[in-house]
Amino acid sequence: MIENSSDLLIRPAVEDDLPAIVAMLADDPLGAARESTDDLTPYTAALKRLTDDPHQHVVVAVREGRVVGTLQLTIAPGLSRKGATRSIIEGVRVHADERGSGLGTRFIEWAIERSRAESCQLVQLTSDVTRTDAHRFYERLGFTASHVGFKLQL
Repeated sequence: MIENSSDLLIRPAVEDDLPAIVAMLADDPLGAARESTDDLTPYTAALKRLTDDPHQHVVVAVREGRVVGTLQLTIAPGLSRKGATRSIIEGVRVHADERGSGLGTRFIEWAIERSRAESCQLVQLTSDVTRTDAHRFYERLGFTASHVGFKLQL
């Protein structure tokens, strides 16, 4: 599952990537309130659970040896839509220095291509209602805001 273009490598995340991944997760007002770069222990445990599950793909984008993006792609078999398999894109982050470079587009295109390779019939994602720039970005890539999402904090 490695994609290598002339200047960008998309590959599975490894433990050494966690400082960069968590820093990107925390690099906005929402993430700053819920992420912590002080203790990577919970992230290390989570990455192990994810990498042990063949339906989970946590990847990083690397440019010139530096982690500049991350996302998680979950493959979810289901009964609805005649037993369709869907993919769920989560935790998309692009380093602040890379925003506007086309990396986000390439990353989502990678996730869509990987979803097709996994025989998914649907790609879905959620985005916080306050992330209006992200909403425009996803709509430009062909996603539609077709549902209302709900969450329950436990």
